[in-house]
Amino acid sequence: MPSSCAAGRPQPAAGQTSTLILAVAAFVIVTTEFLMVGLLPALARDLSISVATAGQLVTLFAVVVMLFGPLLTARLAHIERKRMFGAVLVLFALSNALAAMAPNLWVLALARIVPALALPVFWGTASETAAQLAGPGRAGRAVATVYLGISAAMLFGIPLGTLAGDAIGWRGAFWALALLSALVALLLHFSMPALAGSPRVGLAQQARILRDPGLVAQVLLSVAVFTAMFTGYTYLAELLEKQALVPAAQVGWWLMGFGAVGLLGNWLGGRWVDRQPLAATAAFSVLLALGMLGTVALAQQHAGLVLALALWGIANTALYPICQIRVMKAAPQAQALAGTINVSAANGGIALGAMLGGASVAGWGVGSVGVAGALVAGAAALAALVLARWSLRKDA
Repeated sequence: MPSSCAAGRPQPAAGQTSTLILAVAAFVIVTTEFLMVGLLPALARDLSISVATAGQLVTLFAVVVMLFGPLLTARLAHIERKRMFGAVLVLFALSNALAAMAPNLWVLALARIVPALALPVFWGTASETAAQLAGPGRAGRAVATVYLGISAAMLFGIPLGTLAGDAIGWRGAFWALALLSALVALLLHFSMPALAGSPRVGLAQQARILRDPGLVAQVLLSVAVFTAMFTGYTYLAELLEKQALVPAAQVGWWLMGFGAVGLLGNWLGGRWVDRQPLAATAAFSVLLALGMLGTVALAQQHAGLVLALALWGIANTALYPICQIRVMKAAPQAQALAGTINVSAANGGIALGAMLGGASVAGWGVGSVGVAGALVAGAAALAALVLARWSLRKDA
């Protein structure tokens, strides 16, 4: 495994501090990526477009990540980590400011493209950095710590952004996120030690990992998992408003509850993925399907809806670190590139999920996204079990 640390590995305390700072940065980045989910209804009303059309901004972000992520990470992975992460956060601050000022859908789309270019570079290198700081036996837990930023974004960032959007408008929510991005960039600059990047390796040499059919299968599994997740999650705010009849002003609190239970999923995913990554993928994919189906079926019964959303939230958040570590373990010789390929694949799944969910909403109503997502999740669980059996036969 190539070293991503400076000549001397940081002391454990310094490594833990750096990992926590990366988790804070991840919080900002994930909030930027998915804040749009909570703002879709308000944004669509303000710009006089349909929710399904506004939802394609999620698709656009994901497609850009998918297309450019591996190439950009392969080209930039050698850059010193502190400088790279700082640049990413500054780009996020500027793009959020542009989104806040966007006069129309086209400028808003441009404001989404810029951070989409930087996001996979962060996730590929941050995951590798955290894993190497922690050491082989604790890589899953270290990456799960960084991925606490996802749970925190779902718990606080996205819901509070939704509430802020209701209180000060969706533009105000983006202004607040621009300021937060700049503040975290300063925190990283003054608190994180310098960490050397990966040795410079040619793109063709790095791309050789794609010759491994096992790795390719793992990446395709991530596409399926994220398609299932975002078929429903992209339209969760709309589902709560229209299907569960939750008042618009309260949607943010429901999303906060969704993120709160996700903390348990993050913890479980980080612990189980080091042992049996494919079995964990299958188990949480089944839980995801049950949660989405239950949300639709129990939308009018708030007690049952809470339980269904809890299952959905646990599975949804657990699958982030599970998918990332699962793919990184499949390519120990090029973990930064493997991690970024997985992020790109995941965003391909996000794009497909947003498109599938949008088509489902347009054709059968918002309640159908839970059923569509559950069907894809079931297929992903089956694929994970088949891949696990194939891997056992190959290693026998």
